[in-house]
This record gives sequence, C-alpha cells and structure tokens, in this order.
Amino acid sequence: MRRLLLLLLVGFAVSLTSCRNDFDFESRTGGLEFSKDTVYLDTVFTDIGSSTYTLKVYNRSDKNISIPSLRLKEGTASKYRLMVDGMAGQIFENVEILAKDSMYIFVSVTAEVADANPTDFLYTDKILFGDESNPNQQKVELVTLIQDAYFIYPGRVQNPDESYTYDELNLGVDGDGNPITIRGRFLEETNPINGNELHWTNTKPYVIYGYAAVPSNKTLVVDAGARIHFHAESGLIVANNASIHVNGTNSTTAALENEVIFEGDRLEPDFSEVPGQWGTIWLTQGSTNNQIKNLTIKNATVGILVTGNDGTTTPTLDLENTQIYNCSNVGILARTGNIEGRNVVINNCGQASFAGSFGGSYEFTHCTFANYWPSPTHTAVLLDDYDGNAIYALTKANFKNCIIHSSSNLAINLKKEGTTFVYNFDHCLIKFADFSNQFTNNPLYDFSNATLYNTCLIATNSTVNNPDFKDARNNELIIGEDSAAKGTADNTYSTFNDILNNSRSGATDMGAYNWTTFD
Repeated sequence: MRRLLLLLLVGFAVSLTSCRNDFDFESRTGGLEFSKDTVYLDTVFTDIGSSTYTLKVYNRSDKNISIPSLRLKEGTASKYRLMVDGMAGQIFENVEILAKDSMYIFVSVTAEVADANPTDFLYTDKILFGDESNPNQQKVELVTLIQDAYFIYPGRVQNPDESYTYDELNLGVDGDGNPITIRGRFLEETNPINGNELHWTNTKPYVIYGYAAVPSNKTLVVDAGARIHFHAESGLIVANNASIHVNGTNSTTAALENEVIFEGDRLEPDFSEVPGQWGTIWLTQGSTNNQIKNLTIKNATVGILVTGNDGTTTPTLDLENTQIYNCSNVGILARTGNIEGRNVVINNCGQASFAGSFGGSYEFTHCTFANYWPSPTHTAVLLDDYDGNAIYALTKANFKNCIIHSSSNLAINLKKEGTTFVYNFDHCLIKFADFSNQFTNNPLYDFSNATLYNTCLIATNSTVNNPDFKDARNNELIIGEDSAAKGTADNTYSTFNDILNNSRSGATDMGAYNWTTFD
C-alpha cells in the first residue's frame, strides 16, 4: 500500500511539471513598468557610501521574460552599484522575471565631488534595460547630490598583515595602571590639507572620523552657520587647559542658517532623528572657558560630557540657546561640573536629559528639560553626590523659570548620600506623579518647602499643570496658549530674550520658549 501511494504521488508530480511552461522565458526588451522613473539618492559626502535605495521592476505581461541586458550607462566606470537577483555589479545579462511578477534592484553610490557636475554637484547615471541599439530600450535615471567637506581623521600605518595601526589619543590609565586610548588625533593650526583646524567655518561642512581633540592651551572656534558631522564612534575632546567657543547666532529662516549643528554623517532623512549615531563632545578635567551659543546637538550617545571643572568659581561651561536631542544615553552628563545655562532645551534621551552627577555646581535659567524617550525608566533631571564624599558635594543646583517634564511619571530624580546637597527649584513646572506615594515622606521631594521649591507648579498627572508642548515626541517644545507655564515665571529672572530671540516682557513664561498659538 505504501509503495502504491508513493508511485501515485510521483506520477502526479510528473504530470504537473510536464504541462508547466513557467520556466520558458522569452527574450524581450521593453514593456516593463517601474516603481519610479528616477531614483533620487539623498545627499552624501564625498567618498562616503550612501544608504541602499530600491527600484521595483514589474512584468505585467502573462509571459516569462528575460531582459537581455541590464546595465548602468557608465558601465564599470560608474560610481553607482547595483544588486540584481542577489548579484552585485554594474552590468548584467539575461535577467529573468516571471509573468505577472516583479523584482527589486538595490542601488547605492560612493562618489567624489570631482565626479559631480561642477555647476550643481549632482552625480547622475542611468539604469538601461535592453541594448542601446534596441528602440524599445527603457531607462531609469539615478541622481544624487555630492557634498564636499573638510575631513578630519586619524593617521594610519599599514602593517605587514595588511591591517592598519591608527593614531590614538592617550586618555590616562585605568585602575590597573594600563593606558586608556581612543582612536583620534589633535587638531592642527597648519594642517597641510585643511589649513587651520582650530577654526571651523561655514564655507563647507566638517566630517570627523575618530575623536578630534583640542590641544592644551588652544581654543577651537566654531563660526555661526557651521555644520559638523561625526562618523560612528567619533566625537570631539577638549583637553586640559583647552577651550571651545561655539559662536552661533539667531537664525531668521527655517534653514537655521546661523545655528551651529553637530550631528551624524548620515544625511538621509531616515537617519535624521536616530539616536546614538556618534559619541560625544567631551570637556575633560581641566578644560576651561568653554562657551557655547546657538548650538544644536543631535543623535549622539551623550550630547555633552563634562568630567570635572577648571577649579575656579567661573563656570567651566557657559551655555546659551543650546538644543540637544535624541541622545541614546544622556543629553548633558556632568560629573563634578560647573555649568551655567540659559535657554537650554534637551529632549528624548535614553536615561536623563540632564544629569548632574558626582556633585558639582549648576545654574539654569529659562530652560526646558523634557524627556519623551519611549521607555518608563528615564527622567529629565538627575542630581546625585555619588557616595557622599566631600569631593562630590553638590554645592549648587539652581533651576529658575524652568520646565522639567517627561513622559515618565518622575521628571526629577534626586539621590543624596552626603551632607552637602544644595538645590533649589524657583518658579519651575515639574512633573512628579507619585501614584504609589513612594516619596510622600521623602524630604528631598517636599514641594511645600519653599527653600527647595519656591512657587513651583507640580504636574501630578498628565493633565494637571500640563506644559502644552506643541509636539514633544518630535522635539517641538514650544508651549501653547493653554500651558500652565504661560505667565507664571518670575520676570526678575527674565532679563534676556527667549531661544527664538523673542522679547520677554510683562508676565513671562517658564521654559526656553515664549508661548505661541499653534494648530
């Protein structure tokens, strides 16, 4: 019986395949349809590969077809790369598509600005379907914009095994006395290619590979309108006795023409808001006189890392009109830092927007610390004194006319271990929804104590004392007409314009923005 069943199944399979013509292909040029007639690859920097883009090719006919020639017009000289049926290349022959079926072609590019049209910096090519002599030949255009840039990267030496040894920066030693290094190099005032690397202008973007370091006793000056792009695992280090001065100014258009922007080097829209694409701006112990105005930092691991201070009463870091978004860990992580900030806005950070850790001295006025990261464990502001040792004392943490809000229940997190833990929230809107009454008897959160919380508005749930942000999850933190922060600030602190350069007068608003109407 089992043999008979097996014979019947084999015979049935043979009868089916004997009458199929699915794998008979007709050579044909023309008659194809495409998901787009032009593939626009987003802007890339010279010599940096693009993302991969897709083109879908349809065979709407009832016949299996074979495309005799599918190629880039420039052939093997093209800077574009194709992937067709799992095969990479620039020229393909006899590409098959079943009847009523389709296939994907994947397209990417790596080109230099010298390859582009000198008038518009566009690099173009075509995918040709069929021989050029065939009148039915079809084509799809390929277009990408190549952007020139200053490239700053560590030197390297090739080893006998064809690997490379890269320049490294010495960061000190670990607990066992072993050296700590990171791939990078110091910026140079007379670099043979880039010229003065300690003065970043707005003439063309800068792309950083590894860590660029400001040498001791030098100052990195960044002009208004400069655009700085960091590759993965890259960043900027300001050494002992070194400084950074970011001199952005207010912009008048949506292009943010005068804002300085630090972000990753992936320019495609899909990467515009992706956290953790690069490392950090690291102000090391002993860096001094760091001044930042009108700077936006996006998509870092830690936006600004401050490890220590310069030992004076003057702030090691002075921030004005500074925005930090989409950091996978912390927006500003300060360890025993000394920071002053006005019109600082931070949002969407994996752990905390601002963390004043290991004590320190901090003063923020008219700032918006929000955190709408999609997890329940983050906070907006964290203050701690580590293990309570006197060297980690929190000597000052003043927040004046600030909004501190988050999608989690507790927008502030205070951890006191020692005796010196000085903080004050003055005319601030703070979200603290202690639904389980876990902190009811904790003196750190005694909101009736005017010494700690002077005339503060406490958002005990999502509707009480709502800041009415325009779109917090998308970093639009301007407040609306229904905001509890509207007109409730102490105007004696409102001695400067808001972050959009709007004048503060009369009854002023908490946070970095004056309220406005929006849809």
